[in-house]
Amino acid sequence: MFAHTKRLQYTVRVNESNPGLANLLLEQFGGPQGELAAATRYFTQYLAEDDPGRRDMLIDIATEELSHLEIIGTIVAMLNKGAKGRIAEGVDAEADMYRSISGAGNDSHVTQLLYGGGPALTSSGAVPWTAAYVDTIGDPTADLRSNIAAEARAKIIYERLINATDDPGVKEALGFLMTREIAHQQSFEKALYSLQPNFPPGKLPGMAKFANVYFDMSQGDTPTRGPWNKEPTFEYRQAETAVDGGSGNGEVTLDADEAACVQQAAERLRSDPDSDPQTGAMLGAGGAAGANTAAARQRGGGTATLDDDESRTSGV
Repeated sequence: MFAHTKRLQYTVRVNESNPGLANLLLEQFGGPQGELAAATRYFTQYLAEDDPGRRDMLIDIATEELSHLEIIGTIVAMLNKGAKGRIAEGVDAEADMYRSISGAGNDSHVTQLLYGGGPALTSSGAVPWTAAYVDTIGDPTADLRSNIAAEARAKIIYERLINATDDPGVKEALGFLMTREIAHQQSFEKALYSLQPNFPPGKLPGMAKFANVYFDMSQGDTPTRGPWNKEPTFEYRQAETAVDGGSGNGEVTLDADEAACVQQAAERLRSDPDSDPQTGAMLGAGGAAGANTAAARQRGGGTATLDDDESRTSGV
């Protein structure tokens, strides 16, 4: 059950209309790192979670993310308030109106005209929100890691948005939202490490002889060694083929009828490596290509007979 409280989780103060900033803030409303994506991600995980502790955590954070969505949407609406009224009432001349909603290189004219200045479920680039942003896979050791990364990405976006405004009230509200991303990340990390073991994700173990091997797959400068590829965790090996000891080729077993069909198709579609066909590209290249082709044939002792159209095309 959900119940809505009409007061925001954090007080929002906006000093002046700024449709360009409102458009940027849509990134955290309907963007891939935004609050709606987070709320739906954690809500769907909550519904499928059997562990009572993680279940409580997920619904608490999902519900808080919805309250953050409300905060962002409120800021967007307030930043657009002045422009929304001017557009609705048509008080500006056409050129002045366009400048007011598309100033400073922003794309706010898209959201202003399509959505009337209200918060739209799009990113700042006007890309509609999609459930593809929800990357839940149904295993807590994988989902909690994804949640940690999602909170980290959201924090970075909030930092960038804070740097994009000098409105003190907006900066303060964004700072609160950024801080809550830190808190959520800590909760998810604690929940992950309360699961022992939690790596590797899933149930099946890896193949023991490859689980701790690092292959140097890039040739050139001397490779940098670090904890991501050093002993004692990793066995460092140069790139190699057929690490399983096999042929390194694709091998498929076919029954007699299938093998006959495959052989028949291969014979029918076989290329002639000794041929030198004249192509449309060679004809279309004009006189130079035609002359070069004729010269090459002459050097080879051959002659070519061309009709009138071919002669004109080749420049002969």
